[in-house]
Amino acid sequence: MSRPAAAPSGAAPAAPSHEGNPRADRAAESSPRGASRTPAQQVADLAARVTVEGLPDHLRDDLAARTVDLLGNCLAARAEEPGRIVSRVVDEWGGHGGATSFATGERLPPPSAALVNGTLAHSLDFDDTHLPSVLHPSSAVLPAAFAVAEATGAGGPAFLDAAAVGVELTCRLGMAGYDEAAGTSVFFEWGQHATAICGAVGAALAAGMLRGCSADELTSAIGIAASMGSGVIEANRTGGTIKRVHCGWAAHAGVAAADLARHGLTGPPTVLEGGFGFLRAFLGDRVQIEAVTDGLGEHWETPGIFFKPYPCNHFTHAGIDAARALRARGVRPDDVERLVLGVPAPVLRTIAEPRAEKIHPRSGYHAAFSGPYTVAAALSGGREPSGLGVFHPDFADEAAADPERLALAARVEVVADDEATAGFPHQFPAVLTAHLRSGETVTERVRENRGGPGRPLSAAEHETKFAGNAARSVGADTAAELARLVWDLRGDLRPADLGARLSGALHA
Repeated sequence: MSRPAAAPSGAAPAAPSHEGNPRADRAAESSPRGASRTPAQQVADLAARVTVEGLPDHLRDDLAARTVDLLGNCLAARAEEPGRIVSRVVDEWGGHGGATSFATGERLPPPSAALVNGTLAHSLDFDDTHLPSVLHPSSAVLPAAFAVAEATGAGGPAFLDAAAVGVELTCRLGMAGYDEAAGTSVFFEWGQHATAICGAVGAALAAGMLRGCSADELTSAIGIAASMGSGVIEANRTGGTIKRVHCGWAAHAGVAAADLARHGLTGPPTVLEGGFGFLRAFLGDRVQIEAVTDGLGEHWETPGIFFKPYPCNHFTHAGIDAARALRARGVRPDDVERLVLGVPAPVLRTIAEPRAEKIHPRSGYHAAFSGPYTVAAALSGGREPSGLGVFHPDFADEAAADPERLALAARVEVVADDEATAGFPHQFPAVLTAHLRSGETVTERVRENRGGPGRPLSAAEHETKFAGNAARSVGADTAAELARLVWDLRGDLRPADLGARLSGALHA
């Protein structure tokens, strides 16, 4: 796997022993095992076992990489309005605690820190994506796990283990709502944000592991969080900044659910598959419950989650790559009479409709969900000299209002493409055809997204992404140090140590 941002060379350190860890000792007090265990209980059994035994190095490496990526995304989003608003709200709530706000460097109660940091993580739409469930698991789970790990003084490996299991559950719940025959997520089909809904449950599991919950308490944490997950995605279509808080609220809910469970509140053990349970409530009769438990603990979805190369909706990425390829072939905006962007049919409602909103986005954030605008930005060459092609300056409000870009965006027609639809949602393909003023046509097809197992980002691309993100908040030397510290979580470094250093950097 490509490792972002100053990953050290050589093998990962050996997994530290969990002996003598009171959290692990308490987690080992579990209910009897057996084939009759419900899906929630089976997941809780795995989590309790991992708390005691730990995970293999390659899974810890993967979660360290995702933590670097998430930290960079959070640092890049500190100046965004949603993070500032949420920070003001938690300041009004008050309270003291041992968890770091990535927005201000202040110490907050864990639920408040999780809310702030989850909001930052998702604010720029630069967070990783699991396919084909089409959700962003790390932004909900990692902020919850990090906040609780800081507050409890947990070691780095324990944090990585808990985050991995929480992300895994989030992905599996998303897959329980994936309709293979229709090639779509039932959550999204009904306007629900699977990331927030499933992420709250995964966050609760991770937080409960770090609190040392037993298997029975972890089952309750799942059952409690199932009453807390929520999120609708109308903001993708017609505006509003609420979606940027979805992952923060999921992380906040997860921490709260775990705390309630460890203090004795209980949740139904049949919460996932029951007739009035979590999946039935959100998905009706289109539930794939086997996705939650098949191969549990043996097959891990986590390492296959896609890293994003561009800070915008993932459905736009293949179109950006196609536009960049056209530019590399010498096509320029002035040469273009019109552009036809072919995409999977299910993504039209996100990046193409309503057309008036997409060809003239009302803000830089809304431009990140526009097929016409992102193609125009990429074909124009972008505003970022880093080599990534399209980066944060392209989604500033002034960039989204640039008359030349808007004129080009208005010449982009977004249509359903059969080949792209056939590949969705395992990939988000695109075909872009430029009809030139000369009468010539030029076409580029992108069948596989960058950032996934088939086309991983290079170490240099990961480093460039993190450096470009972190540069919005801290200097280059501090950014490099923070990245190294994240990788040290695989050894002796604790999240509390990383949080303290980050707090110092933000207060410098």
